[in-house]
Amino acid sequence: MQRPAYSSIPPAQSPPLHHPIPQHVSTVPHLRSPPPPVSQNGGYGYGDSPQSQGQQAGVAGNTGNNMHPAFGGFMDDNTARLAMGFAGQGIAAGQQVMEQNFNRFVNVSALKHYFNVSNAYVLRKLLIVLFPWRHKPWSRQVSHNSSSASGSSASFLPPREDVNSPDMYIPIMAFTTYVLLSTLIAGVNGKFKPELLSSMLGNAGGSILLEQAILWLGRYFLSINSESQFYDLISYSGYKFVGVIVTLVVAAFSSGGRSTRGWVGYSVLGYTFMANAFFLLRSLKYVLLPSDSSPGNPSMQTIAKGQRRGRMQFLFIYTYVVQFALMWWLTRLDWSPVRAGK
Repeated sequence: MQRPAYSSIPPAQSPPLHHPIPQHVSTVPHLRSPPPPVSQNGGYGYGDSPQSQGQQAGVAGNTGNNMHPAFGGFMDDNTARLAMGFAGQGIAAGQQVMEQNFNRFVNVSALKHYFNVSNAYVLRKLLIVLFPWRHKPWSRQVSHNSSSASGSSASFLPPREDVNSPDMYIPIMAFTTYVLLSTLIAGVNGKFKPELLSSMLGNAGGSILLEQAILWLGRYFLSINSESQFYDLISYSGYKFVGVIVTLVVAAFSSGGRSTRGWVGYSVLGYTFMANAFFLLRSLKYVLLPSDSSPGNPSMQTIAKGQRRGRMQFLFIYTYVVQFALMWWLTRLDWSPVRAGK
């Protein structure tokens, strides 16, 4: 039996292929990969393990609400508190070191007493310096502090609570105003020079040093020893600048900026000098002539009659002779405008 040849059989045809067509719309959202977490070691976390990435994600989730957006997660509330704590400790340590070194030369605790002022005190004190004629009383008020160890101790009230107490706020402000006012009027008249500021500062500072030298000699030869008198005398030596400023202002408006060469300037200088002398004469009595039981005389020393007379003479010379010479020196300034052609 012989098989037929396959070449004569037509080739079989396979059915066409059809890809499945979806019959509904997919609702699966398009997802994107999250950014790599930031590593605490400063890297970008590409090589971190999944466990460390999970821990970092948990920490970020816990502290994410405390991070300030301006810092991009770099600083949170805990870091800010820590930084403020370190800054406060540094400032406190620096202040303590400065006070320890400064206390070697100046008693800071005693100096704070002279800056304890108020606006009402400053206004009343300026009126007393310029118009001291009807002011009463002149005695300083004393506060009694009781302590278990020493019983009770007496001390003077601060300037805020006692208008008769000396301060350093008004003298320092008057000193600065005198230097700036002198250079200002000189500049208005066309006579300002850079060295004028240092010259006026030297005049004002030289008057203070000369006055303190005179007071130191008087205290030494008259055996004057009272509590806190050093700061008191520095304060009282600066009140004369209040009268000097008034004299300069009035003379500048009345004489066209020619200092005190007019009769108005001399009249104002005479009044401010007499007011300052009367103010110092009344105020310095507790320093140079302390009573036997006053806080200014802690050793309860008894002043002899001859010694009291010498102190009264020194007080008169200081308040009238020395103050007049210093105020005349501070107001004798040449502000005449520069003439053309010179």
